[in-house]
Amino acid sequence: MNTFGSEFWNERYSAEDYIYGTEPNSFFKEQLEKLDAGKILLPAEGEGRNAVFAAKKGWDVFSFDFSSEAKQKALNLAKANNVKINYKIKSFDDFTSAPDFFDVVAFIYVHLNKEQRQSLFTKAIDSLKKGGKIIFEAFSVNQINKNSGGPKNICLLYTIDDLKLYFNDFKINLLEEQNIYLSEGDHHSGDASVIRFIGTKE
Repeated sequence: MNTFGSEFWNERYSAEDYIYGTEPNSFFKEQLEKLDAGKILLPAEGEGRNAVFAAKKGWDVFSFDFSSEAKQKALNLAKANNVKINYKIKSFDDFTSAPDFFDVVAFIYVHLNKEQRQSLFTKAIDSLKKGGKIIFEAFSVNQINKNSGGPKNICLLYTIDDLKLYFNDFKINLLEEQNIYLSEGDHHSGDASVIRFIGTKE
């Protein structure tokens, strides 16, 4: 998800099919399976593929997006998998949380301008318990000339230095740029350049 408005995303998510598929992001799945279940926040969760996976693994899931079409598809997916997720329609600016509440915050393809990033990441850090984890995967600046997905505005893409800046007080468990093959529906498909980050709040 990126900074296009709710009208853009409602139109995109109104498609009958799940445009990013119903299976969880592979990096998110791999990392979550290493952790004991607790409370997890998924900003910009879209159609619910990661939220539903987390709920099936016993996590108490809190997610939000500003698309009503996305929410309905996420709730339908949760019902089909016999799980419940907490899903609110909120903008990034409207998001608030109690401090020290979540065990994990996962940012999976959350593409924002730098001002919005700083605000959202600061609020997410405050909401994370000491010892809690950030799980992050998004397109790097080197994705700009690839056709496998992501915004075509380089200001919405990430560098390794960006992650070091936004999470400078975290213990870095993993921080790398990787070339991977995406197979996540029609809009994330093909060779891609991504930044992956796992950090622990100290």
